[in-house]
Amino acid sequence: MVQESFEPERDESERPEPESTGAERADEGRSGSERAESNGQAEPEDVLRPTDADQDDVPPPEPRTWRTRGDYIAVAVITAAVLVTSLVLWRTSDAVGTTSQTGPSSIAPLEPAIVLPPSLAEAWRAPSGATPVPVNLDSVVVTGDGGEVVGHDALTGEVRWRYNRDIPLCTVSTTWGKVIAAHTKGTNCSEIETLDLASGKRGPQRNGDAETGTRLLAEGSHVVTTGDTYFEVYRRDDLVKALEYGQLRAIVNPNKQPRTGCTYHSFAVTQGKIAIIERCYAQENADRLTILKPNPEKNDEPQVLASVVVGGKGAQVVAISPTKVAVALPGRLEVYESETAGKVADYPVEATAADLEDQPGKVAQTATSTANVYWHVGTRTIALQVNDLNPVWTKEDTRGPGTTIAGRALIPVRDGLKVVDQLTGAEIGTIPVDRGGYTGPIAMATEGPVVLEQRGDTLVALR
Repeated sequence: MVQESFEPERDESERPEPESTGAERADEGRSGSERAESNGQAEPEDVLRPTDADQDDVPPPEPRTWRTRGDYIAVAVITAAVLVTSLVLWRTSDAVGTTSQTGPSSIAPLEPAIVLPPSLAEAWRAPSGATPVPVNLDSVVVTGDGGEVVGHDALTGEVRWRYNRDIPLCTVSTTWGKVIAAHTKGTNCSEIETLDLASGKRGPQRNGDAETGTRLLAEGSHVVTTGDTYFEVYRRDDLVKALEYGQLRAIVNPNKQPRTGCTYHSFAVTQGKIAIIERCYAQENADRLTILKPNPEKNDEPQVLASVVVGGKGAQVVAISPTKVAVALPGRLEVYESETAGKVADYPVEATAADLEDQPGKVAQTATSTANVYWHVGTRTIALQVNDLNPVWTKEDTRGPGTTIAGRALIPVRDGLKVVDQLTGAEIGTIPVDRGGYTGPIAMATEGPVVLEQRGDTLVALR
């Protein structure tokens, strides 16, 4: 039997290389060109390939230091450009034209007066051309004039804080326990700011499109700016825009406004409702009462709660309660349901077409107490019951809607303040007031024992 022998397979990598012949070893010692010449071919010369001699002559590159003259010039140019840009931005920013002098962060509200003052005399005064009515809350009286808003101690007039901008002030109001101010920039009252009532420290602010001559009406959770052809509503605290109505500056969603080509002639607000008088004479031959929700789902898609054409032209919305709206027309007062705009009453009143012409800020001259809405029209003050808005009494030869103190109504007359029972209109007496020859209209308020009178562009405190 023939026995076969087996050798284990070798890995190719372990196999010994075949020995080169003498000719091959000699060929390895020659250069590539020499080998090519021996094969009858000439290898092309690589002129870019450095030779050993060339490599010996070239020194290694020095590391980049970034300290050359060009580097310094580049850095200087960049730095100058940054500084110039920063300066331009700073010079054109709101901060450069704003001065803020804050005060104490706490206040002590004044107790309301419980007895009538035996007399009243001027305690202090301040210029305040930007407040159509006194602005006051929790022992602080706020004035506005030029570009400056000032918080005063109600009793003494001492300045608690100042906030000033180098642009004109449109108007000032108070809501949500804060002060809200509108300054003019460009052609509109576009700079809306909130200020802390106690300290004057600036809070949220917005750029808007409120028209020149606007009033700021506090609805409760929102503030409304009034206007001829456009108005807007801002949400509480953060001033986010909740509603745009009228001729929008930038229309994103067309055909969302209820009517176009209308003008607006009076405003009144209550919690959850805005009442306006619209004149759309291109489509309608009389004025229209429209009641809106202040916070629709989309701010450029108004939500109309109710709307109706009233009984004539030259209408003025006087007041709105949670359930009723009072609209004045020459010679009469119409009352509508605020939910449906259905008319429920019609009362004769002494009000002429001239008496009902647009008021400053497109807001009727009114003051509200727990009992009545006091409406000054022409030369008389008419008391409307606060819920149903029906007339309850009238006082002639008055100079404003008045205010209340110690449960009584104070109605401004030529030589002082007439004291009137709120429910019956019975006259209790008159408190003399020396106004130094001022004969214009008077808007009033009270802060604790202090009686405030807005006389034109001056705020006067009486005690």
